[in-house]
Amino acid sequence: MREGDITTEAEIERATVAVRYAEASLITAGAGMGVDSGLPDFRGTEGFWKAYPAIARLGLRFDEIANPEWFEKAPELAWAFYGHRLNLYRATPPHAGFRQLLRVADLKPHGYFVFTSNVDGHFQRTGFSPDRIVECHGSIHHFQCRVPCSEDIWDAAHEQVNVEEERFKAMNPLPTCPNCGGLARPNVMMFDDWTWNPGRTRPQELRLLEWLRGLKKHQARLTVMEIGAGTAVPTVRLHSEEVAEKFGATLIRINLREPEGPAGTVQLRLNGAEAIRRVITDGLD
Repeated sequence: MREGDITTEAEIERATVAVRYAEASLITAGAGMGVDSGLPDFRGTEGFWKAYPAIARLGLRFDEIANPEWFEKAPELAWAFYGHRLNLYRATPPHAGFRQLLRVADLKPHGYFVFTSNVDGHFQRTGFSPDRIVECHGSIHHFQCRVPCSEDIWDAAHEQVNVEEERFKAMNPLPTCPNCGGLARPNVMMFDDWTWNPGRTRPQELRLLEWLRGLKKHQARLTVMEIGAGTAVPTVRLHSEEVAEKFGATLIRINLREPEGPAGTVQLRLNGAEAIRRVITDGLD
């Protein structure tokens, strides 16, 4: 499909058939998955600045503010940005498409796995098993030491970050490391980030590899459904394509702007919630 093409019913049917007859499901997701929940779209400077006008006034792009250096030189600003996102993700319920995906994935004889670059924790909130999720960029719901002074990562469920919206400044006390008392930061991989602790993500990746080995051993039919993963940071797209090629799996790429993929890709130029509804709720029920 080219830019401007309309997703055809034939493509919807291809996706529905692939999901129906799959014995295992790999769900891969980027930021577009959260847009239908009402989360901001950071695509491009204009979209980011619309979501964060205070950062727009500073003239900072997303890749500039999402950098660990701010926790050293302007911690109140860094925590205003990440604290606001933490509070937003906590307050925003996942859209219905998450539940629709889980309902179908749970029925697969060889189960499912999720691979996502999203740090919002919405798959877990919906009921997806934490043992079947890879958060390749970490989780905003877990903190680590800024330095870091140790390999410790802790659950931030009881942490609170209060943000003064007018000045866009996080209020004291800022989150601190329980070991050294220094400043904490989210366990999220940022740009130019040499201090991110991958201690939670690596075991997740190992569990995914073990699951994939099991699929290979049993020659299970696998479908890869990718939702809202763009090309700017192509981690999710590359993973989807790699797994689909290795397993001879059908790749369903759901992307309103960039649905193109390798030969054989089911290309759905739709937003995530609509595509999931049409493929799963309308197509399978």
